[in-house]
Amino acid sequence: MKKKLLCLMLAFAASTQADTLDPSSTQLLMPLPQQAQAASLSAGFLTRFHYKATPLDDAMSIKIFDRYLKSLDPEKLFFTQADINQFAAARTQLDDAIKQENLNIPFAIFNLYEKRLVDRLTYAREILKKGFDFTQNESYSYAREKAAWPQSETEVSDLWRKRVKNDWLRLKLAGKDDAAIRDTLEKRYASSLARVKKYKSEDAFQIFMDAYAMSIEPHTNYLGPRASEDFDISMKLSLVGIGAVLQERDDYTTVRELVVGGPAAMSNRLKVGDRIVGVGQGKTGPITEVVGWRIDDVVKLIRGAKDSIVVLDILPADASLDAKHQMVTLIRDKIKLEEQAAKKSIIPIQSGGVTRQIGVISLPTFYQDFDARIKGDKDFKSATRDVSLLLEELKKAKVDSVLIDLRNNGGGSLAEAIELTGLFIDKGPVVQQRNAQGKISVESDTNAGLTWDGPLGVLINRGSASASEIFAAAIQDYGRGVIIGEGSFGKGTVQTIVNLDQATQNPKAKFGELKMTIAQFFRINGGTTQLRGVTPDISFPSGTDTESFGESSYDNALPWTQIKPADYKPTGDLTDLLPMLEVRHESRIAKDKDFQYLQEDIAEVQALRKKKTISLNEVERRKEKETLEAKIKSRESNDGSDKKIASKTKSQLDDGLQANERNLAADIAAEKEQKNAKDVLLNEAVHILSDEVDLLKTNAKLAARVLPANTLNANQKHD
Repeated sequence: MKKKLLCLMLAFAASTQADTLDPSSTQLLMPLPQQAQAASLSAGFLTRFHYKATPLDDAMSIKIFDRYLKSLDPEKLFFTQADINQFAAARTQLDDAIKQENLNIPFAIFNLYEKRLVDRLTYAREILKKGFDFTQNESYSYAREKAAWPQSETEVSDLWRKRVKNDWLRLKLAGKDDAAIRDTLEKRYASSLARVKKYKSEDAFQIFMDAYAMSIEPHTNYLGPRASEDFDISMKLSLVGIGAVLQERDDYTTVRELVVGGPAAMSNRLKVGDRIVGVGQGKTGPITEVVGWRIDDVVKLIRGAKDSIVVLDILPADASLDAKHQMVTLIRDKIKLEEQAAKKSIIPIQSGGVTRQIGVISLPTFYQDFDARIKGDKDFKSATRDVSLLLEELKKAKVDSVLIDLRNNGGGSLAEAIELTGLFIDKGPVVQQRNAQGKISVESDTNAGLTWDGPLGVLINRGSASASEIFAAAIQDYGRGVIIGEGSFGKGTVQTIVNLDQATQNPKAKFGELKMTIAQFFRINGGTTQLRGVTPDISFPSGTDTESFGESSYDNALPWTQIKPADYKPTGDLTDLLPMLEVRHESRIAKDKDFQYLQEDIAEVQALRKKKTISLNEVERRKEKETLEAKIKSRESNDGSDKKIASKTKSQLDDGLQANERNLAADIAAEKEQKNAKDVLLNEAVHILSDEVDLLKTNAKLAARVLPANTLNANQKHD
């Protein structure tokens, strides 16, 4: 086996020499010793302790190989069939590469991928000089995931010709002249080439290891040291730094946003649009120039220990490139990422001459600062603690009902999902878990009492996953609230973090971590959210492409199954209530122009998604654009139509630009306008809860069946 692997490595080495990258454009990446060790260590855990423990053998090697190529070139725009054939011998050798701690083969594949990137982008720049004929009747296939690999260089060149032609046509339809289009696209492709030069061995290793981990099961991942740090920040909702959101624009790390209360904002010396050209450590440390750097490398220099000093060399936003720089000294501090924290609002709804106040709590993620909690910090960051405080504030405001908005909440801490459920039920089971050995355990809320015992709703969509599904499913199984929206993601598995450095008693962070599936969770009714997700009580139209997003989109997702129900007693029965709410909902949306617009837009998106091609004929594309503009104009002039809806529809107009190509101020303004656009689905959800309040207040028997205390909360007895 070792001899066979050695021969294969020599063949790849010869291939790389014959098809090498131009040293002036980029450099060949080589695996680092600690990466080979980390791969071997990971295999030890994944083959023994994973919920779906799978041998690392030739069969797994084939899966890793296919997923690795798919990760590198998902739309089959870079490799040709000849490249794939060249790799063929490696299909059953990646298991040996991991076991023998020799990653030359996956790195050789990555290096050829880099070369193909350079080849294709160089070709794209060359054909910009010629221009295009838009009178031809041809089309561009923009969804090629299931297509065959290009059979020749001629075929892949034609794909790229159409790709560039489409980029050009989009800008032309947006009103750009040929000179401006050529300049924009030349900069775009040159920038993409520059990013290729910035690839590091950790990038190749991260992609390869994720290909291995995800070949076992979709939610198992490898986290390199940097990815591990980012994951930790996402759970804590805090970091130590200067409090600035940064963006890469034209080779400069640019300030996009200042975090209120952070060192950058408090200094009054940084503003949006400022460009960071250098970073120094301490008052007298040398300044490291960072122009052209990857943004994650710049961020690494800017972050540091609390109360330490960082010096930024700044080129002001409104200054020319040769203008005088400014030196800004800042003291690093703990930055709270409040944008991802729970937030509340109150939406008034007019109903039968009465105004109902619906409290809305938006929860983007189930966060918890694990380290602070373990250390006994009484003020550790927690989604449940934050929501509990917001509920108390809503109770003081005498709201009639509460809606928990979990749209696009991908999950987080399992403990938080359990504790959050406990705010709305008395003591009892919340979720069941089954480990790899088949042992079933029940996780329960053990705190007596409820923080909120009034009418409740939960708003979900396809992006609501994992912990969100645990919470929504428990609320549904207890009959505690109305689940509204679209079917959720369908992730019914539990992950744990394995720190490879701690496992090997390594004092420094060099091996990274594994986010590894160790159990499957089940609803207290015995079913699982795996694959099927949570089905809403009242469904909204969905524009999500379920073939490409959601658990059912994975080819190796765990199957749906069920176990015995837990020992629990529902606190409410919504059987009679839901049909009444459905009737009112259907009647209202039939008259709601905004909701009808949304349904029209979703139908159009679904039709376009099925086509998977777009015309490259200018006349045909202009007709499509004019149709969209007419639709927008009609909606804007429609009596009673909310201008926020029109502005959201207007955003469908394509300007042909990528995010970092737009004027920064205009881009931020457009983003703000989008955030402030009318939320049709949220608006309908709060109307549904208002209907529920009306029904419960006028039907005591119904209220007794629905609410946990068999009566309306005292806070709601004010109308």
